Amino acid sequence: MLKVFGYLKSSILSVLAVILLLFVQAGLDLTLPDYTSKIVNIGVQQAGIENAAIKEIGEESYEKLLLFMSDSDSSYIRSYYNKDKKYKKEVIYKLKRVSKKEAEKISDIFAKPMTMISFIEQSKDKSNESKMDFEIPEGMDIYTALSYMDNKQRSDFLEKIDEKLKDYPDTIIDQAAVGYVKTEYERININVDKIQTNYIIKVGLIMIGIALAAMIDGILIVFIGSRMAARLAKTLREKVFRKVVGFSKSEMKLIGQSSLITRTTNDIQQVQMVIVFLLRVVFYAPIIGIGGVIKALNTNSSMTYIIGIAVASILVVVIILFAIAMPKFTKIQKLIDKLNLVTREILSGLPVIRAFSNEEHEERRFEEANKRLTKANLFVNRTMSFMMPIMMLIMNFVSLALVYKGAVGVDDGTMQVGDIMAYIQYTMQIIMAFLMISMMSIMLPRANVSAKRIIEVLETKDAITNPLNPIDFNKKGKGVVEFKNVSFRYPDADYDVITDVSLTANPGEVTAFIGSTGSGKSTLINLIPRFYDVTDGAITIDGINIKDVDLHQLRDRIGFVPQKGILFTGTILDNIKYGNAKINNKSVKEALDIAQATEFVSKLKEGENYEISQGGTNVSGGQKQRLSIARAIAKDPDIYIFDDSFSALDFKTDAKLRKELAKTTKDKTVLIVAQRISTIMNADKIVVLNEGDVVGIGQHEELMKNCDIYKEIALSQLSKEELGDA
Repeated sequence: MLKVFGYLKSSILSVLAVILLLFVQAGLDLTLPDYTSKIVNIGVQQAGIENAAIKEIGEESYEKLLLFMSDSDSSYIRSYYNKDKKYKKEVIYKLKRVSKKEAEKISDIFAKPMTMISFIEQSKDKSNESKMDFEIPEGMDIYTALSYMDNKQRSDFLEKIDEKLKDYPDTIIDQAAVGYVKTEYERININVDKIQTNYIIKVGLIMIGIALAAMIDGILIVFIGSRMAARLAKTLREKVFRKVVGFSKSEMKLIGQSSLITRTTNDIQQVQMVIVFLLRVVFYAPIIGIGGVIKALNTNSSMTYIIGIAVASILVVVIILFAIAMPKFTKIQKLIDKLNLVTREILSGLPVIRAFSNEEHEERRFEEANKRLTKANLFVNRTMSFMMPIMMLIMNFVSLALVYKGAVGVDDGTMQVGDIMAYIQYTMQIIMAFLMISMMSIMLPRANVSAKRIIEVLETKDAITNPLNPIDFNKKGKGVVEFKNVSFRYPDADYDVITDVSLTANPGEVTAFIGSTGSGKSTLINLIPRFYDVTDGAITIDGINIKDVDLHQLRDRIGFVPQKGILFTGTILDNIKYGNAKINNKSVKEALDIAQATEFVSKLKEGENYEISQGGTNVSGGQKQRLSIARAIAKDPDIYIFDDSFSALDFKTDAKLRKELAKTTKDKTVLIVAQRISTIMNADKIVVLNEGDVVGIGQHEELMKNCDIYKEIALSQLSKEELGDA
């Protein structure tokens, strides 16, 4: 998979943009629980009053609070409050505009005095007041007593207050202070309900804004990630296709056509899908997970062990399921190859299947391949289907544990309800991060297998390669083809199929090859365009070894007509121009005339613009061969190779075609492989092959006298009289 990531280099800016957007989204997602906590803690429980930094306060309350402060704190507070107005003959002090930091400091200074006054106001009876352990003269309240104390007495008194309050959790002190502020607001006729409503609306609007920003951010991430994954898939398809186009028959046989199709389509699609999720999940999950842990610890560190237990449980589940399912992912891709192979064979061999009434056998064969793939997929899906219920069970247990632990904290006064809600949300975000990674464990193994199969194609060493320093052909060369002690053995074969062949094919001559089936005729001429490379010896054109020449330059000099006529989707004209796009219409017509194709092309309604269907299924075998021959003629090469290309033609058409072809190729090198004696008996040179050995070279009359194998082949096809007449 890492090697596939190497092809993302061109999209590095997109990757960085996605990562940046993921950080933004994680920040937004992690902010929402904090605002949920604020709505509950401040908006609901504290009536929208954020802290003890009271905005407006009556003079009587103001002076009482100052009594419980040190001189420095009292001076600091006085510097921030000004007389503003009167309410029922009482002066109202108003807080100046302050920064958030200043407001927090004011709140910290006010918190303990407000708490102390709240406790005092709630315990007006003497029995409670006596419990305060303060030496206060009889008949005097605590406020009057404080006002008469000197600095040292008051300092000692305040120390006793601090000592008394230090056992109280900060949460209780803050709540008591906020309660004091609320009571004071109500006393001086400030609408507390309006403060609460405004606060909830403000925080709610902020949360909506965060949610919208997160949505837009998420859309951008998916958009950029999808484009990047599609671009990667396009790059991989191009590289795989270019690599496959350069494969020799050896590599094609090694990997298999059906497997190459699967790798170019299904495997690349698997990689494309996983790249989108990988960028979206694998980068996002650690960010949200680590951020969630930090936020949760800042909220309350006493419940951290619950998160640890949850994460450990999830990891155990993922590892077990991963170990069970992983081997099956490799098997699935191979089973897809097998299904493609069977399907391709059945579809391409339908006429034969029908001719032998073997439909039921092929249906069973397809059903077996289909069933094996289905079973493998079902096993993986059933195994992975356990993941979500187990994860949900873990999440529910975690929620219960957090609620229980949080309830104890609320009861002790160490936590607030909003903090519990925020903590649960952070914990769920952490668990969801691991859940997302675990979901990737379903996709990643299969994508990893697909990536390996793609890389296997890209890293396959080509058997046929261009030379590092290619030699150019001599421009004056006419196309003399010479075999010098050529031997050839198929990869992994135990014996040579061509053994020590030496011969020369000259321009202006027709060199024909004949022999029994499997004698090596087609193999021998396939060595000329380097569809295979010789095992021993050398093949030269105009004295230059073909291995020393650029492949494109070599094949550009050859007009090759294969055994099976192959046409491409498009018009007849497109197929004729396939080897020479610059050819004019006059030359196209000449090529069709020589190939004896004009007659049937002219009968078609669209003529040369007639559309050839996939595989040329809308023309006959003989028509395919003639169009293939016309394509080679239109190329006008120096060397013509006809690999049993006249087999589908009747004798009359065969004779006419060869007669016209002889006029066009009189200065060219022509090599013909044939099974029919009538096709090659007039050749300038006939090469007789038997089990890879040359057993005779000469003209027809010579070989009839000197080569028993040639004579045997000839007499098996024509009578002595026909051979004599010929």
